[in-house]
Amino acid sequence: MNISELLLYIVILVLVLWRVVYRQLRGSTITIRGLTLIPVILVVLGVANCARVLPQASGREIALLVADLAILLVLGVARAASTRLGLRNGYAFQKGTSLTLVLWLVTVAIRVGFAAAGASLGAAGALTSASVLLSVGLSIGVQNVLIYQRARRRELPIAVRRVAAS
Repeated sequence: MNISELLLYIVILVLVLWRVVYRQLRGSTITIRGLTLIPVILVVLGVANCARVLPQASGREIALLVADLAILLVLGVARAASTRLGLRNGYAFQKGTSLTLVLWLVTVAIRVGFAAAGASLGAAGALTSASVLLSVGLSIGVQNVLIYQRARRRELPIAVRRVAAS
């Protein structure tokens, strides 16, 4: 992966995280589209990127990716648990807490830390940068699935589309 591809991934990731974190902290009506769109796009792009470089990846790099994914999935579970659910305008509403923000900062720090650890261990090849979208997409996806399940268990109605604030 060349430097321009890496910079493009970083810009995409920053914009996605800004949108996701901002919406979570501001709060939003829960919709299927809102819960699935960004994670699905990130995972599809991430899988495509990883598939392209996986044949050249070392065992160390693959092990590092597996550990990274496991930790980021756990953080997705924690962020889901830290999110408040309620009812607004007749539909399920989610709002992140200060703990959600801290967990997002930890998520980013862990991802950066794994990249740095990979570099220092000689295990940072193309898979390390190619997997950024995959790991963030899976983490957001797990968080969103659990938020959806919590809303359904509480029998909060899920909106078909975003509801305008009133």
